[in-house]
Formats: sequence, C-alpha cells, structure tokens
Amino acid sequence: MKIYLIFSLASLARVALPSVLQQPLSGELSAETDSTKTSLDRIIVSSPLLSFHRDIVRISSISDHERNVGEFVLDFLSAHNFTVEKQIVQSESESQDERFNIYAYIGENRHPDILLTSHIDTVPPFIPYSLHAPAGKGSKFHRADLLIAGRGTVDAKGSVAAIVFAALETLNEAPDASIGLLFDVGEENSGAGMKHFSDSDLNPSPASFHTIIFGEPTELSLVAGHKGTFGFKVIAEGKAAHSGYPWLGKSAISSILPVLSLLDTLEDVPPEQGGLLRSDVLGNSTLNIGVVNGGVAGNVVPAHVEASVKVRLAAGNPSNTEDIVKKAVKNFTTDSGVSVVFERGSSPQLFDTDVGGFNVITVNYGTDAASLKIHDREDRKVRRYLYGPGSIHVAHGDDEAITVGELEEAVQGYKRLISAAL
Repeated sequence: MKIYLIFSLASLARVALPSVLQQPLSGELSAETDSTKTSLDRIIVSSPLLSFHRDIVRISSISDHERNVGEFVLDFLSAHNFTVEKQIVQSESESQDERFNIYAYIGENRHPDILLTSHIDTVPPFIPYSLHAPAGKGSKFHRADLLIAGRGTVDAKGSVAAIVFAALETLNEAPDASIGLLFDVGEENSGAGMKHFSDSDLNPSPASFHTIIFGEPTELSLVAGHKGTFGFKVIAEGKAAHSGYPWLGKSAISSILPVLSLLDTLEDVPPEQGGLLRSDVLGNSTLNIGVVNGGVAGNVVPAHVEASVKVRLAAGNPSNTEDIVKKAVKNFTTDSGVSVVFERGSSPQLFDTDVGGFNVITVNYGTDAASLKIHDREDRKVRRYLYGPGSIHVAHGDDEAITVGELEEAVQGYKRLISAAL
C-alpha cells in the first residue's frame, strides 16, 4: 500500500528560517584572530545555505534512522512554499523508526518537468559537525576555504543543501519553473527509498519529467557514467578433523583459496579470454574479495568457509558477469565442495554531459540512478545528469569534509543544469 501525507506552508512551520536571499559574510579572514569558534560560526550563521547545511548535518541520519532529518527537511520546504508529500517507505531492518521519502513541488504541479534528487541517509558512524580553518593557508584565508567537517557533509547532505537552494533561487527568478525535489532514504545500504519512488504513481509511464538531476559528490564535475555493482559468495564445504590427523578431514579453506586466487585475476584477463568486461568510458571492471570467514580454531581442520566478493561493472550487466564467474570456477575446479551463490546487482549507468562549462569525469561508486526505472516517451528520451559538491575520496571516511566554496559553487552549478533543462 502506498501512503502519502501532504503538507503545505499553512500546516507546518516548526522552524525559524532566515531569508533565502540574505547575503553571506565575505572577504579574507585571519586564522590568528578570526578562527575562534564564534568567528567561524558567524560565517555559517550569515548564510541561509550554510545554516541549512549545518542543521541537517547535525541531525544523525544513518540508514534506517532518517526520520528526524526527514522531518526537518520537510518543515523547511513547507515553510518555503513547496507542497510536500511524505512517501512512507517500509523499513528493511528491525528499526521501528518511521521512514519516508520527501517529495516536493510548487502548487499543484505534482508531475513537474524537472526532478532534482539526492539522499538524506548516511553511512555509520555519526561524526559531529565541526568547522576548521584550512590547513596550509598561512595566517589568513578566504571564507570560501573554510572547511566544514562531519558525517554527511559531503555524501550527500552537501548535494541536498545545494539542490534546495538552487531550486529556491531559480523559483525566485522564474516562479513558473516546473521543478520537483525528491530526497530519499536508504541509498547507502539498499536503495529502498528510490525503489519505492520508482514503483509509485509519482513515476508514471511514460515519464512526466523530461530531466532528472542526481546529486552526489562529483567534485563539481558532470559524470559521464558510473560502474554497476554485482556481488556473490564463494562457499566451500569440507570435513572437520584434528589438525594432527588432517587426512581424516578435508580443509574447506584449502579448497577455496585457489578459487579465490583465480577470481582475483579476472579483472586483468582480457574479456575474450574469459575475463571481466571492459568499456571505453568506464575502463576495466574490478573485483574485490572483501570478507573471508571460516574455521573454528588453529588446531581444527576447517569444515566451512565463505568469501564475499564485489564486482564493479564497467560494461554489460550482472547476468553477463554471473556467466563469466560461473565459467571461470567450473573450468578451474572439479571440487564438488565449492559453490557460488549470486546476489542481485545493477548495471553501469551512463549520464548526459551536454551542458557546457563543466568538467566531465567518470566515477566508480554507485548511485540511486540504477534504482529508478526511466520510462522514456516515444518522442523524447529522459535526460539524466549526475553532479554535486565534494569528493568521494573523503566520503564515508573519518575525514569527511567540504568547503564553503564548494557548497556555494554547487548551487550555481545546479542552477545552470536547471536553466539548460528549462
């Protein structure tokens, strides 16, 4: 059952909000006299964009526990004249927290031409929000270089904040712009929010929107494509025995090791010789043996072991890669105790890059784009862009951080994409 709760400006306004058009502080700052907590805070407080970003980063929203930040974003959008729908999403864990996507549009334009989207969940653990004068800048630095640290500052609350303010500024300049916003849950662990949206009446066939802009950390570049994902487990069964008499048992670890060694080479083997697929855009598919569990003690012949493997697909689809792995294992070993169990995956995603003025890159991480079914019209193809502030190299890490300049430039970058789509 699909449940929607709709909110308007009159019904919700629980947060006190500064003017969207308030001008931030500018100019050069001194690390010696102005880098105190109060002075750095003043930079954030003077900017509605930076204040909103601070507020949502301060709210922990680890996957499956997004309710509080969702309520805050919902209130903010409602207070800025968006019609907001709360799209309830079923939890995939034992969490009792209510989970919901936030879908916002202007007036009664429930199916706008342009959809901007990012996710409000983060990976664990929660890292508090903090401000830091940039390292290596000497005693003075520009406000644009002020570093904002904490979980989600980059992935993807930086994109959420920049998208919101790009939409607000666009609507201030062009009130009739047909824009919708989707902020979903569960991107980091399951894609549950985007999958739910994709299967709802908000994603009709043919598509109501002609352009969708995905927000993720791309270092302010347009992304031409990102790799798909595919996972599987290699399992080996043996027979336990005393390590002093190993011939009375069968070592599952000894059975699995040569198979794992083979799989570890597949990314370097040419596809025509049975290796993983490659593409001109995304390069080689890569394989990572991430977890190996087996055995109970050093003096016991191990009876069971399993390894978890992830492949980043540069070409083809999960089914192609499953066939490659099956064939490689079958041709390498006749050990009946070794088996492979495959999981669901996603294909590589290609994006549009036809808006000028941006660098163009490719990335190896996955996004919600793979979970959204695009229903092209016969007369037009839905255009898809992937863009956002911050670097994936710090996302998910202890040093996750973004600069004031990156956030502010991202607002202008999203506005340019919106303008091109309009």
